[in-house]
Amino acid sequence: MKTGQSLPKGGGSSMNYNAHDVTTYIEALPDARKIVIKKLRKVIQDNLPKGFEETFQYNMISYVVPLSIYPDGYHVKEGEPLPFLSLASQKNYISLYHMGIYMNEAVNSWFVKAYAERVTQKLDMGKSCIRFKKIDQIPFDLIGELCRKISVDDHIKAYEQNKP
Repeated sequence: MKTGQSLPKGGGSSMNYNAHDVTTYIEALPDARKIVIKKLRKVIQDNLPKGFEETFQYNMISYVVPLSIYPDGYHVKEGEPLPFLSLASQKNYISLYHMGIYMNEAVNSWFVKAYAERVTQKLDMGKSCIRFKKIDQIPFDLIGELCRKISVDDHIKAYEQNKP
């Protein structure tokens, strides 16, 4: 893929690849997206604090607090581990969902400022979702820093303070 090119579009808004695990999901991706997802996955794996576990949740590669560490799990669905970060190939972009950005104003502010200092393209972000449309505008080093910002214990504490 050439620098400055947008990611090729896939089909459907949520890019359902009929996968049930991380490996099958990645293998089902178009080649250009596969390269980006693999690189982001490696950055995440290399930088997440100890205790988070990779899984496949909500049709995305997800990093969660396992039930062995936080038995209460996610309030939305009984018996489900607490989500922290997810990575997905969507129709028009690659998305990174980070619950720390959603629940921690200091991390959110830091990320928005650091992104603006490193990337010329305007940040496309929702409450917890960061959307990347151009592969040459993905700040992999910044994503690594973001992954290191919140420990499992910090995430559990923030979740318990913010859960309904």
